[in-house]
Amino acid sequence: MSYEFDAVTTLAPVAGDEATLAGDFGTGWLVGKAVNGGVALAVAARALSLAAGPRYPDAIAVTGTYLNPSIAGPLTVRTDVLRRGGSLATGSALLLQPDADGTPVPRVLVQGSVGDLGALPPDDDGPTDPPTDLPAVEDCISSTENRPPSLHKSALLDRFDMRLDPATLGWALGEPSHRGMIQGWFRLRDGREPDTSMLLFAVDALPPVTADLGRLGWAPTLQLSVYARARPAPGWLQLRHETRHLSGGQFEEDARIWDSTGTLVAQARQLARVPR
Repeated sequence: MSYEFDAVTTLAPVAGDEATLAGDFGTGWLVGKAVNGGVALAVAARALSLAAGPRYPDAIAVTGTYLNPSIAGPLTVRTDVLRRGGSLATGSALLLQPDADGTPVPRVLVQGSVGDLGALPPDDDGPTDPPTDLPAVEDCISSTENRPPSLHKSALLDRFDMRLDPATLGWALGEPSHRGMIQGWFRLRDGREPDTSMLLFAVDALPPVTADLGRLGWAPTLQLSVYARARPAPGWLQLRHETRHLSGGQFEEDARIWDSTGTLVAQARQLARVPR
């Protein structure tokens, strides 16, 4: 069976340039006219992993700096692998798209390390971050069925099934809690199971946490860093986003993801602009 997320992250080498790969965002991952930042990060990180080689299948620690909004349509990613070590390869990937006259426009610059999470030793005797206190899936509210009017035609929301914790959904009723926290359950609608590539998208899938502060609207990401801690087990993911500081028209958003076994599989932090 073919899955939509696999299609959007599929890349092919460009003839005559082994460091550049080509792909296409399509139209299914848009919020308004822009591609979701997590999807763009996943595509660029996938290019870095492919360029590094089969020994490095997982994006373990990557940071995306967002230069211009990504749009639907073709893309290329220029990669530069600086080092291939025993467990990690490190380098950069620059995602570009043509403008109206064909000039390449840089969209996202990704820097970081890729490796093999399956080859890392288990550490079972250290501190752990337990799953968030989240009601059962059936007791949460579907974001698809209860989307705000401004997102009625959002292609992105049709790609996944998200169930939001009612306790963190007061902002949708005009009653934000002002705690700066949103959490819920997440899975892709077509049944694709999670992997480390999908985690890069999932950390940016919840509504901006500023909604719980009464600040609704698009929150453009300036930079997003993601740390994959383990390969996720099949099933629903638990997502929790929080912010503790807002100033100068910017805020940080910290994300954590647990898999269906309660294992912490990803952490992320992004700096974004406050919705205007």
